[in-house]
Amino acid sequence: MAGRRLRYHLAVARPLGFDPIAEARRQWSRRWPEAAAAMAAATSVMRAQQIVLGAVDAALRPFGLTFARYEALVLLSFTRSGELPLGKMGPRLMIHPTSVTNVVDRLEQDRLVERVPHPTDRRTTLARITPAGRALAVQATEAVNEARFGMGSLLADDLDLLVRLVETLRVAAGDFEAD
Repeated sequence: MAGRRLRYHLAVARPLGFDPIAEARRQWSRRWPEAAAAMAAATSVMRAQQIVLGAVDAALRPFGLTFARYEALVLLSFTRSGELPLGKMGPRLMIHPTSVTNVVDRLEQDRLVERVPHPTDRRTTLARITPAGRALAVQATEAVNEARFGMGSLLADDLDLLVRLVETLRVAAGDFEAD
């Protein structure tokens, strides 16, 4: 894929001859100049999220995975034992407990994870990755890495800067406590 320009069709059949976010910022500046930069930044982040998710979804589609299910498989594969309590998965995946249940249900249907009782806490259920789940996680990771998570047009320094900028926003919003 290196050297080829990837285009993801996300609500735009072909590229526009202008930047709609820049035009929105220009219009916003006439009415609310103090908020125009924030509006343009927020809209840019939301559009970038659509582009990145589209690229990741395209890479995962051949494996029958959504990004949420892929993240759960990778999370489990990163643990020493290949298992985690369902209650710990939500905060680590940054999703609601109901979503964890739905994700694990689907992965269990596909025989990629199994629910097992906790060995010492009868109130806790563990999600455990199966050998098939581990193998699929490896294959899917190769695909999303090859697609560079939809971020292939950015240089390493730009990616690091982007992470730092968004991290500042996340800390300010209480997403996590900075060191």
